[in-house]
Amino acid sequence: MNLTAARDLAPAGVRVLSIAPGVFFTPAYRMEEAETQAKWGAGVPNPKRMGSTDEYARLVLAIADNDYINGEVIRIDGALRFSG
Repeated sequence: MNLTAARDLAPAGVRVLSIAPGVFFTPAYRMEEAETQAKWGAGVPNPKRMGSTDEYARLVLAIADNDYINGEVIRIDGALRFSG
């Protein structure tokens, strides 16, 4: 869907991108960070920890800074894939 939207909106100069995040530590877990990292971060292949909001923000800045990225879904998940 990103690629289709990116192509449709290209004449207007609009880029379309999505970020597919893995597990990130936030206060929403309502647990101490060390406890949350032990429970959820251990399952992340590499690095063996949850992501930080700073890492997410740096990805957003990198996307905004590079206007040649368009029509993509960018994963930021330490190679973790949830089974469904």
